[in-house]
Amino acid sequence: MQIGRTTIARSRGITGLATRAAIVGGCAMFVCACNTDQQVVAGAPDVPYDYRQRHPITMTETNHTLQIFVGTSRGELNAAQRAEVAQFAHSWHRESAGGVAIELPAGATNERAAADSVHMIRSILTAASVPPTGIVVRTYPAPGPNIAPIRVSYPRIAGQAGPCGLWPQDIGPSYNRDHFENQPVWNHGCATQRNLAAMVDNPADLVQPRGETPAYTMRRTTVMEKYRAGNSPATQYPNAEGKISDIAR
Repeated sequence: MQIGRTTIARSRGITGLATRAAIVGGCAMFVCACNTDQQVVAGAPDVPYDYRQRHPITMTETNHTLQIFVGTSRGELNAAQRAEVAQFAHSWHRESAGGVAIELPAGATNERAAADSVHMIRSILTAASVPPTGIVVRTYPAPGPNIAPIRVSYPRIAGQAGPCGLWPQDIGPSYNRDHFENQPVWNHGCATQRNLAAMVDNPADLVQPRGETPAYTMRRTTVMEKYRAGNSPATQYPNAEGKISDIAR
């Protein structure tokens, strides 16, 4: 009987130990599961919340095109069109990334007049220091029998962002993490980035600052001479005392 009681006691002790081990293991797994869930919630988001990273401004190459309409019986450019071509050549020096292409409409009613105007366009561009070897003339099919423009274009570097208007997720109440954390929607900031890329004069300014230009040596020398002589380096104006001009009287 003593042996049987000892066996039963040992059996109960082993069972209790196994039960305690199972409880401890279950609690450890529960704690680990909670810790893992916290890491997922507090981890880095799948998409950036900063609109500058979500809708970055990138550089691309686009065409700057000037359209010139010439009548069927004219064959040359008027004064306003000549000024437009001259301004186009000035812009080419500032922002061009290649040569100039002159495209003539083929099949339009003003095809002959457009071909006669090429000589004047080339002469204006050449006079504005556009290399003659960088000017190419080609044709393009006119969309219809009516008059078509002469296209003068050159490639340039421009900034772009978007496309905008994308809504991959519902912006209303939902069980998504972004809704509970009050995070901005996907399309937020896209229009601002797109407008900034379109309005900036030099897209390179978005990447790096421009180099400094040399100082105005003549004015700097004048100021230093006044300072060396003990005089005031301030600029003196005729109406420095606040007097009104003769025109205002």
